[in-house]
Amino acid sequence: MVEWLQGDWIKRLRFPQLEPSCLVAGKDRQVLDYPLIACVLTLLLIGLVMVGSASTGISSAHYGSAFHFFLRQCVFMAGAIGVMGMVQVFPIELWQRWSVLLLALGFSLLVLVLFVGREINGSVRWIPLGFFNLQASEVAKICIVIYMASYLSRRQDEVRDGWWGFLKPLIILLFAMVLLLAEPDFGAVVVLMGAVLGMVFLAGAKLRQYFVLILASLAGIALIAISQPYRMRRLTTYMDPWAYQFESGYQLTQSLIAFGRGGWFGEGLGNSIQKQFYLPEAHTDFIFAVIAEEFGLLGSVLVIMLLAFVSWRAMRIGYLAEKAGQVFSGYMAYGIGLLLGIQVFINIGVSTGLLPTKGLALPFLSYGGSSLLISCLAVGLLVRIDYERRIFASGAVKEVKHD
Repeated sequence: MVEWLQGDWIKRLRFPQLEPSCLVAGKDRQVLDYPLIACVLTLLLIGLVMVGSASTGISSAHYGSAFHFFLRQCVFMAGAIGVMGMVQVFPIELWQRWSVLLLALGFSLLVLVLFVGREINGSVRWIPLGFFNLQASEVAKICIVIYMASYLSRRQDEVRDGWWGFLKPLIILLFAMVLLLAEPDFGAVVVLMGAVLGMVFLAGAKLRQYFVLILASLAGIALIAISQPYRMRRLTTYMDPWAYQFESGYQLTQSLIAFGRGGWFGEGLGNSIQKQFYLPEAHTDFIFAVIAEEFGLLGSVLVIMLLAFVSWRAMRIGYLAEKAGQVFSGYMAYGIGLLLGIQVFINIGVSTGLLPTKGLALPFLSYGGSSLLISCLAVGLLVRIDYERRIFASGAVKEVKHD
């Protein structure tokens, strides 16, 4: 593996040169974060099995084959693992250098989807690419997080000491929110807002500035929530879903029934009743409800622990990188951890009735190419960040030589 990474082709990518000293005994002997990789691969396998289980009915009804979505998810998973491995080859320095281009890419996709996007369930969020539909917001979120990490690492003092430096990244966030609401994709707005605000806080913004921002953000979310009748119906349903169980509360009540049927140990793999056309979007947004029904409380807690480990590991990687002086890497890891963690919290919160109903994929588990590819790309970045920290800390690399 080390020899392959030392090839001439990789040198042209400004890859920090490995030496045998990077494999010295001690805490940095492990040059890759194998626990994180193993956890993600486990989640991907669980997701593949559960997509296959949750989609048999709808696959048979619409495509004449019980394995339509399962086979497509196999392709998506293979591509996502390939992306995760490929991303680990590129130095983090390149991502920082490309941050402005990535920001432009993210905004371009958010604009493009409004003109050529495919409408599904009343929202225009997907750009048709033939073999699959690219969800523009998934790409835009990671692009904006990378740019924010670059900005915060370069303008740390401005963010901490002045209002203008503190507000400049929020102007970018505001533009992104406007484009996302035009789709509309309220879930992506909340996830992106939470990630960016969290990054600004971890960058050392003053508490008085941060509290003003939090209050303004909460007020903005409240206004957005009540600005559309369908969002108001979701809020009303959230308060008492059983009063609207055959109307706007149908999806949530069916999800709660799935949790109730699961009990402690579940009904067993493939034995979910709710996936048989009772629970809409069983293989996508509400796949956690099917997991709860088939594997019960114990299986659900295991999945939550795996997802929580990924988010915690991302934050830990960010902390260690920042402590080692790799500020951009640290902030990017923080942003990725917040993106994944907030999305997991919202998805599971919606499935359990803790939060109002909102369509949002569960990372690594829900059916869909965009979410899977971007989530694995993010994990690849985390592994690369931690890898660079380890080899620099071990003394194997003194400096990155420039061409």
